[in-house]
Amino acid sequence: MSVYWAEYAWLPEGLAESVSIDVDGGVIRSVAVSAERSGNVLPGLTVPGFANAHSHAFHRALRGRTHHDRGTFWTWRERMYAVAARLDPDSYYRLARGVYAEMMLAGYTSVGEFHYLHHGPGGVPYDDPNAMSAALSAAAQDAGIRLTLLDTCYLSGGFGWKLDEHQRRFSDGDVGAWAERAATFTPKSDLVRTGVAAHSVRAVPPGALRVVAQQAAGRPVHVHVSEQPAENRDCMAAHGRTPTALLAETGMLGPSTTAVHATHVTEADIRLIAGMRARVCFCPTTERDLGDGIGPARALADAGVRLCLGSDSHAVVDAFEEWRALELNERLASGSRGRFELAQLYSAATDHASIGWPEVGRIEAGAAADLVTIDLDSVRTAGTDPAAALYAATASDVRAVLIAGKAVVSEHRHLRLEAPEAVLRSEIEALLKA
Repeated sequence: MSVYWAEYAWLPEGLAESVSIDVDGGVIRSVAVSAERSGNVLPGLTVPGFANAHSHAFHRALRGRTHHDRGTFWTWRERMYAVAARLDPDSYYRLARGVYAEMMLAGYTSVGEFHYLHHGPGGVPYDDPNAMSAALSAAAQDAGIRLTLLDTCYLSGGFGWKLDEHQRRFSDGDVGAWAERAATFTPKSDLVRTGVAAHSVRAVPPGALRVVAQQAAGRPVHVHVSEQPAENRDCMAAHGRTPTALLAETGMLGPSTTAVHATHVTEADIRLIAGMRARVCFCPTTERDLGDGIGPARALADAGVRLCLGSDSHAVVDAFEEWRALELNERLASGSRGRFELAQLYSAATDHASIGWPEVGRIEAGAAADLVTIDLDSVRTAGTDPAAALYAATASDVRAVLIAGKAVVSEHRHLRLEAPEAVLRSEIEALLKA
């Protein structure tokens, strides 16, 4: 058993001071408030680990490289395809390991990897058809982060469109082949779990959506939804209903479902998502990077929809930035402050259940011991109210991270991967020169 003493901690009931946290076997056994200082001291604010509910690890190679010619969505997509075309299992492992280490340094303790880069060039399967899944799993295991591999079905290039040459690597050809391949992948680590995803209603026809929903079998199921207005228009033209309504008809909406983005859902869609008890994942830094718009977070929350957060394309990897943007984007859209209570923002930022880790995300007895300690003495956080320090902090203020009771970040340094920044630099430069 290990004892940790937190100067301040965010507990289910709110901020507490001088908190003793007893950990054994990766699980919190007891929590005591106003405890005497003893054991391993965590100076600053200790919070539950953050959940990154939506990630495309290979998009990290695009950071700072898609803004030429003013950086439209289409120039971004072409560069994304170019990076995807150069990855193989070995290079994807090396890149993803650096990406996951960066996430941990930013306070994330779990990640949902929306994984659709399955095959080799031209869509030719590797000898191991799950080689890319295995690469991501190994990368997460070596970095030390919890991973939910959301194996993603991708069958068409749009409503009734064939796949283009870039998209063939994403596809198994038909939904039966996707289901068969995905079912054969078995994680080799207790820190890796699986779920399923449909890329979008554009990329997965209605009949195939039903199969994806059936394959979930109680596991997390994720899907991009109404990311751009054009998706709504095209879906209405093809099917006479919104993407959300189509998902509901095909069994894709339910308590295990997370609709990613939902930037342009209608009022009727919001009622439908709430009625099916599904979640919505906002990815504010990517949504603003791509110019997608500001989603109706407050309206969704008012309808009873649970919200979670992801860094998506990793234009920024900073859990605090996603957290703040949920509130600050609402302020911009509404013209008023105080759109979310602090506890609601914590809930969204620490919703690990959305990616299949319901035991994570709370500092209480019986919860997994995933803890993040934030420096309250940096130039950014000095003098702030500890309860609201996350409004001031950045990823640079993450002092320590424990995952399943094991230290993976200490004094701002990743303990398993030396110099993640050098790993990322070398891997990205190698990809772009390939």
